[in-house]
Amino acid sequence: MKIHSHCFLCQHCLPEWRLLIDTKATIHQYKKGESIFRAGETLNGFYFIHEGNVKIHKKWKNNRDLIIKFAGPGSVLGHRGLSDHVHPVSATALNRVTLCFVDADFFATTLLVNHELAHQMVLFFASELQKTEQSMSNMVQMDVKSRIALSLLDISNVFGTDQEGFINSSLSKQDIASYAGTTYESLFKTLNEWKDKAIIDLSEKKIKIIDSRKFKELTAG
Repeated sequence: MKIHSHCFLCQHCLPEWRLLIDTKATIHQYKKGESIFRAGETLNGFYFIHEGNVKIHKKWKNNRDLIIKFAGPGSVLGHRGLSDHVHPVSATALNRVTLCFVDADFFATTLLVNHELAHQMVLFFASELQKTEQSMSNMVQMDVKSRIALSLLDISNVFGTDQEGFINSSLSKQDIASYAGTTYESLFKTLNEWKDKAIIDLSEKKIKIIDSRKFKELTAG
């Protein structure tokens, strides 16, 4: 089995188990905008991202889309439906995505045999729970501008920046607004205000953080 450097499953399973995984796992590729799974669908297995980025989202009030997180290489998808075997969220490719899929029964057996993998999954669940709790707290306690600033920092950390310092993603303004838990109009107004103050720079769809110190101060509310 070829060990993919970013694959959570490959990294933590026993070497002697990899040949069996190779016979059970299937590789899938998705184009930008393609659905990997949708909320309400039956959980059939788990996905391990090798390349590309995915948004995890669900419908919010007034049928608006709320982006819960962005996932990249090394991430696991499908775990949120483990308790009742139904996906509570949707996953959509943001660019070209390559991932491997294993069915739920085989993954359960893999966890029983591979103790390190099971341990890493426990740590992964703990980290996801902590991030979810923090996100809920931010949504309640932070004002809109602080949430937008924090969201842009998160997006920058996930997608990185290009040679000119612009956040290296093709996310729409609506996606950014959905991630920050605000409206497109509020995001548009805030970004232009920050541009006028030379805190950020805007170039078509791209965003560049110019004054990182001031920008981090904005996340404090």
